[in-house]
Amino acid sequence: MANQTQQLALPAPRTYTRTDFTALRAFVQHIAPAVIARRYYDPDDRAVSPQAATPDAMERFLRTMLDDLVQLALRHGSAVLATHLKASIKQHGSAKLTAVTLRMVEQASTLAAAVPAPDHGLGLWFRPLVTKRLVGEGIHTLGQLIVYCNSHGGSWWRSVPRIGPHRARVIVAWLRRHERTLGVKVDADVDTRPLALASGLDNVVVIGGTIEAPRLAPFERLAIPTALSGEHGTNRAREFAFIRAQHDLAAVHAYLNRYRDRPPTLRVYTKEIERLVLWLVVVRGVALSSMTVEDCEAYKDFLKGPVASFVGPKRSRASGRWRPFTPEGLSADSQAYAVRAIRAAFAWLTTVRYLAGNPWSAVTDPATVTKEVSVQVDRALTADLWVLVRRALDQRCGDQLLNETPEQVRQWRTARAAILLMGDSGLRREEAANAGRQDLRSIRHVASAGFAKKAGEGGAAQVEIWALSVVGKRRRQRTVPVSAATVRALRAHWIDRG
Repeated sequence: MANQTQQLALPAPRTYTRTDFTALRAFVQHIAPAVIARRYYDPDDRAVSPQAATPDAMERFLRTMLDDLVQLALRHGSAVLATHLKASIKQHGSAKLTAVTLRMVEQASTLAAAVPAPDHGLGLWFRPLVTKRLVGEGIHTLGQLIVYCNSHGGSWWRSVPRIGPHRARVIVAWLRRHERTLGVKVDADVDTRPLALASGLDNVVVIGGTIEAPRLAPFERLAIPTALSGEHGTNRAREFAFIRAQHDLAAVHAYLNRYRDRPPTLRVYTKEIERLVLWLVVVRGVALSSMTVEDCEAYKDFLKGPVASFVGPKRSRASGRWRPFTPEGLSADSQAYAVRAIRAAFAWLTTVRYLAGNPWSAVTDPATVTKEVSVQVDRALTADLWVLVRRALDQRCGDQLLNETPEQVRQWRTARAAILLMGDSGLRREEAANAGRQDLRSIRHVASAGFAKKAGEGGAAQVEIWALSVVGKRRRQRTVPVSAATVRALRAHWIDRG
């Protein structure tokens, strides 16, 4: 029987990652395997880096990789390289490579390069430190990383500890280079460029577009198209204005500048005005200084249910995914607050004679229902427990002390005064901390004869009542009663303070 030509079936070559090639270069330069394992892998995570579990395992892996690459180079490389490798193997038993010959072997063995896949673990492609930071946010594979970037936009890296903008740009650029093999694209607005300064022209967005696909930007970055800038608004005052604003955006900036020393107020007013400006330009197509009562009523309706393109989860104001409204929507109270804030802004613009009139003065606030505030009884101390607390405080503050130093006794008296003041008078912590002694006053009250009789006194009696004036939330002043026990505790505290 004639011999048949046999085709030798070679096993598929192993695949190696970029980290493996980097580690092999270090191995060729005679760096110890233990050092290579710590520098390029995570020896503690055997699931991701089993080849780096021990120095011996690291060395075996690298020698196996080197043999694989040499065999591929002999099969696919040039005749000169093959002759050199065969001579080295014959002389030393295995190929002895330098940094130059290793580079030639890598070029000839491109078939051994691994192709990134969406289900690949991050540890196969990124360094251990980067992998650890991303895994800490629940990102384990390349596919999950792309989904995370696309869902968070250009500022995705801000929520990952110690992944700064430079490293984020490198990661995104690498993902984009392998989009074809990964089969998933990184969204265009996941920008790899460094963030521009807030005052830079590159960071300014001319708002507009369509309602379905709008170009939106927060107030500090937006620019209004010339046609809707309000330079020739129909409601512009014809007489001398008190501000130097040539267009609506400059006038709004002048208004908000009044609150530069009140950051919380500035923040909420800016939010309401930027929402209005975005709606006017993108949805209504009207300049702010051309608004009519009909436009105001239309915006009231818009606040009840903003279009989907204006709604999105909370994002950084520097992100292209930022949206002016959150998915939760605005409550009736928030809608009413928005109308009041805008009406106040237009009233000021009318006062300084930038606008001829205030169309919002003819618009009523959205109807609201004041909800009954339920008392959270379950969070209050019971009467018996309150008695125990007061008894324990009195014991700590008394003369019969249990190994307490004079300084500790003074601290207990301070605590007793604060606790009784808040417990008896219903003060908040901030109100109690800011209460002044000069705001506490005594009121003489003439008790009825029946009360005096119960007290064991004849006729009418003078009863001393204490009251404290405090300034609470929204700068509202109110007066609360203070019990005699609280006054005694305060007096003990004042004696301690001299």
